[in-house]
Amino acid sequence: MTTEGPSAAPRPGTTTPLTERSSRVAVARKLTRRAGREKAGAFLAEGAQAVGEALTAHADGVLRVRDVFATEQSRHAEFLDRARAESVPVHLVTERAAASLSETVTPQGLVAVCDLPDTTLSAALTARPKLVAVLVGVADPGNAGTVVRVADAAGAGAVLFAGDTVDAYNGKAVRASTGSLFHLPVARDRDVAAVLSACRAAGLRLVGADGYATGDLDTADRGGELAEPTAWVFGGEAHGLPDEVKSELDTTLRVPLYGRAESLNLATAAAVCLYASARAQHRQ
Repeated sequence: MTTEGPSAAPRPGTTTPLTERSSRVAVARKLTRRAGREKAGAFLAEGAQAVGEALTAHADGVLRVRDVFATEQSRHAEFLDRARAESVPVHLVTERAAASLSETVTPQGLVAVCDLPDTTLSAALTARPKLVAVLVGVADPGNAGTVVRVADAAGAGAVLFAGDTVDAYNGKAVRASTGSLFHLPVARDRDVAAVLSACRAAGLRLVGADGYATGDLDTADRGGELAEPTAWVFGGEAHGLPDEVKSELDTTLRVPLYGRAESLNLATAAAVCLYASARAQHRQ
């Protein structure tokens, strides 16, 4: 009588899953760090929603998926079939290997390696969108990814990362975007002034979200301001927009608070502001 254990030979016709020590997994694991992403020109998309959207973008010629890693053939059969149909290499891996590619407590066992988009400011704004979100000095990747998701839902044409804002392709930011990262142009430039100038050149009014602003969304909406093509500029979680940035804007507005809450967090405020503009623009 024989028993099978971790070291047992694979059955004929099966593929031995890659371990966390395999060279292919080790190379992909470097993409969990920003330096690794920038050097390789690639990032990781984890989970069914993100991988599904990545494969759709690949099929549409928007973005190339280099590899797909999965823990179980049957569990992720739909995505693996789609990947193979698009000639994307598929690699079965162990649970530990999948966990080494994940930045979550409970890995989903499905990861895609995607080309890192090289979207410039001019390319992101070339279609002259009527609504754009600009993130300045945002440090939390969850907030950044959520703003990308909200911008997508509100019909914005682009999301711009300016200054020392977190990497849009950080694992947590990618997950928080729930696939929206593949739906609209996302560009980054460390020169905040250049980002604002590009927005203005694209015909966008620069409006900053500021909890201490004199004007608010209600008065701006009644005055017809929100119907204009707008780039909403959002600052960091702790200190908001720096004075030198606010001085470059056309105006700042606050979200009116009718209850006793002191403030809204960044992602919630961004949702309220972007949807206020979206509604006003769609009323026209």
